[in-house]
Amino acid sequence: MPDKSSHPHLLADPEAALAEAMDNAPRFSQITDDVTVTVRTFWLDDQSQPEDHRFAWAYHISIENGRKETFQLISRSWEIVDGLGRVEHVHGDGVVGEQPIISPKDQYDYTSGAMLTTPGGFMRGTYHMLEPVSGQRFDVHIPTFSLDSPHDGGLLH
Repeated sequence: MPDKSSHPHLLADPEAALAEAMDNAPRFSQITDDVTVTVRTFWLDDQSQPEDHRFAWAYHISIENGRKETFQLISRSWEIVDGLGRVEHVHGDGVVGEQPIISPKDQYDYTSGAMLTTPGGFMRGTYHMLEPVSGQRFDVHIPTFSLDSPHDGGLLH
């Protein structure tokens, strides 16, 4: 009879399952001017089609305001590099259709995704912020994070 303790633990509660997945996901963090950006990545097997060179990931980002002033995320700039070293630059307003205002000691979270034609790569970027009261603009670095899949020959990132 197999030992049941060696089988993966399945959670009936979807929120608990998500929380467990978040806790176990790779985590990348960087602090710029008292703003902490933390990225967690997730391989999306159900949305990937390796035979068609389609590899999908989700990433969850938390932006924590450790500053004394409220700021607004105005725009973003991404550099996406696939496993062959090909680079794509993406620029746009806000994130996921929003330009969030983040108060001191508060945080903003969102989830988005990336699709590559190779089984691995990495992303990095910059958020362009504005302090509404002073009009001061500043940039916050998004840490470099790897996009690794089970179809990659090894973790090279």
